[in-house]
Amino acid sequence: MKLRTSHSYPSRRSAILADNMVVTSQPLAAQAGLSMLTKGGNAADAAIATAIALTVVEPTGNGVGSDAFAILWDGEKLHGLNASGRSPTDWSPERFAGLEEMPIHGWESVTVPGAVSAWVSISERFGKLPFEALFEPAISYAQNGFIVSPKIAQLWARGLGILSKQPGFADHFAPNGQTPQAGERFSNPSLAQTLRQIAETRGKAFYEGALAQAIVTSSKAHGGAMTLDDLAAHKPDWCGTISKGFDDVTLHEIPPNGQGIAALMALGILSHTDIRQKDADDPLAIHLQIEAMKLALWDAEEYVADGDHMAAVTADDLLNDDYLAARAKLIDPKKAQDFGVGAPKDGGTVYLTAADASGMMVSFIQSNYAGFGSGVVVPGTGIHLQNRGFGFSLDPNSPNYVGPNKRPFQTIIPGFLMGPDKPLMSFGVMGGPMQAQGHLQMVLRTQLWRQEVQMAVDAPRWRITEGLGVACETTLSKLICDALTAMGHDLSFEEPDAAFGFGGAQLIHCLPDGGYAGGSDPRKDGMAVGY
Repeated sequence: MKLRTSHSYPSRRSAILADNMVVTSQPLAAQAGLSMLTKGGNAADAAIATAIALTVVEPTGNGVGSDAFAILWDGEKLHGLNASGRSPTDWSPERFAGLEEMPIHGWESVTVPGAVSAWVSISERFGKLPFEALFEPAISYAQNGFIVSPKIAQLWARGLGILSKQPGFADHFAPNGQTPQAGERFSNPSLAQTLRQIAETRGKAFYEGALAQAIVTSSKAHGGAMTLDDLAAHKPDWCGTISKGFDDVTLHEIPPNGQGIAALMALGILSHTDIRQKDADDPLAIHLQIEAMKLALWDAEEYVADGDHMAAVTADDLLNDDYLAARAKLIDPKKAQDFGVGAPKDGGTVYLTAADASGMMVSFIQSNYAGFGSGVVVPGTGIHLQNRGFGFSLDPNSPNYVGPNKRPFQTIIPGFLMGPDKPLMSFGVMGGPMQAQGHLQMVLRTQLWRQEVQMAVDAPRWRITEGLGVACETTLSKLICDALTAMGHDLSFEEPDAAFGFGGAQLIHCLPDGGYAGGSDPRKDGMAVGY
């Protein structure tokens, strides 16, 4: 079937077509990845270089102290990588007794960062270029400075208002009492030196050496629990993927502790409805997606945790087709229902995807969680740390109950679509509560409704909140909104990029005659680049 390439959605971009491609949320990072491809590197090299550069040029969503996940097609099979970290050994439930929820900022929100281990693991297994070469663009941006892009400048200023009292934050990210404005240059020489140490030691400095010692010293100075043993014990897992089919396409996600399973469940639920008979902008099609997503997110909130702690209800149980068919029967095709679900917590994330002429494709996501994460910056290093501990529950009956050496529930998810015998699309939609919902919307728009990637990215989005609540972009047509309201949905409206609540999609789609089409979200600063 021919792809649809014309539409009435507001757009500022066209899809990029090329044989080698990088797509991400910040132009300088995209160029860093592309430079690896032009030097003879492959998509794995490009993805890592892009990820490293993003820690410098988009600190509002990620950093050296982030976690990461990846799905990689090597030309013959898919590989899934979970590089999220575990909680410190001293994080017993009693440590957080008396709190209503986990701390969102400061050292008590920091779990072991895994992003550096992801770079090392992917490079060792799939890369072609020397590991140190992948750091060259990022080190240059950090040492010589980079020009801050508009949307990142907005988020940077917001971060200072929230995190100015956290250890090291204001001194590092607002050295003159103000955050950089769009168009201003920001240099980060301490981070440049940290990146050199990581490159020279293939990550050992971060988990066992001088950088690890600096992290632990800062933790102890501020009452944190992180130890050298916690950092040294970290290992990323080549975990494979979990998947769910919809007609002749299959969506792949990383297994729990992430929310990717919610996208699979929603897709599986919809396969038992009549959504195939509806158009992309039919209010009834949007209604079915909203209701399926509510059910999937309810289950994710109730059951998803570190896979080692999901004994009562497993991922296989949640993806069982009979179970999903039963969930589909709960949907009233013309009336909104309150299934008692709330969306996952907010987050700040970067996503990138890369593909090369050999056929290798990489879907990679890296995140601090809430914007700048914990707000903690390790003195003299430029390392700012995620706050993934906030993803734990304080409910003793939850499989996601906080405890030692345990991975928390994660919102960040890379996506990958396979056809019957070949890859179709490497993609992601960054933005905490939007991610699984965005995956569902991108899959259906590109596969069921045959929209080309930029068309799918530009289309107005919705996001469930809680109860009957649905946040919608103001670009969603009045006819659709009126129809959804008549069905009982409680709509609220946000500008597409006012609060970055609808995420940032980045897509690479395989073309039938070879090569790729790339789409990058106008809600972010990024771009698709290729040759």
